[in-house]
Amino acid sequence: MPVSRFLKIVAFSAVIMQSGMALAQQAPTASISEMASTPLVRVNIAESLRTPPDEASMTVGTQAKAPTATQAVAANKVKTEKLLATIRAAGIRERDIQTQGIQLQPDYRWDNFPGSQGRQTLIGYIANNSVLIKTRNIDKLTSLLDALTTAGADSVYGPTFSIADPAPLRKEARIRAMARGEAEATEYAHNNGYTSVRLLSVEEGVSYRGTEVIVTGSRVMNASAPPPPPPPAPERGGDIVAPGQLETGVSLNLLYRMER
Repeated sequence: MPVSRFLKIVAFSAVIMQSGMALAQQAPTASISEMASTPLVRVNIAESLRTPPDEASMTVGTQAKAPTATQAVAANKVKTEKLLATIRAAGIRERDIQTQGIQLQPDYRWDNFPGSQGRQTLIGYIANNSVLIKTRNIDKLTSLLDALTTAGADSVYGPTFSIADPAPLRKEARIRAMARGEAEATEYAHNNGYTSVRLLSVEEGVSYRGTEVIVTGSRVMNASAPPPPPPPAPERGGDIVAPGQLETGVSLNLLYRMER
């Protein structure tokens, strides 16, 4: 190949390579420039509200011991029926009464003997029955506990406080969180010479503290209005139950575009 022709091919290849490098360098520059003209701002907003619970759950149980399994089950059945009658008499609805478990297990006695390791002896059987109940009479929990133990409840676990319908409160939390998010994003925009923001995306997570949270529908007025203040605590007259308040809310991840 003549030298002159070889030099022309090399020169032409160099021009192509330089053009390709220039195009490769310009592509991200244009994208960055576009992003700089309308930058994005992301804000994370958490909003929560507190109010007294309006329902409580507890598990109550009965236990009976007898020499035989049949006798233990029969004796526990009598105690359970009496307990269920007391629960219904207290105004607990059937849908709020649920059997949690029935157990039957052997009952052993451990005997120690001098010079030996001792011996386990079967002396009978133990029958257990546990029932989960839910009440909306928070102010009468102490009297309910008294009635249950008087009726023969051998164990009580709870109460666990909650809210029957947390949806209205979550709705109010969303309204407040969105308003805060737009205000904060707009502040960022003004600080950087922009006049407004436009919402691009919303991601939500629900947050809880304590057990699930707050207000009945009867305590919520117009959904666009802020929720009313919690009612004053009733006079309990030495009650041993203090329901306090529960908290629920939402966490929003908001993405805005700054605009001029």
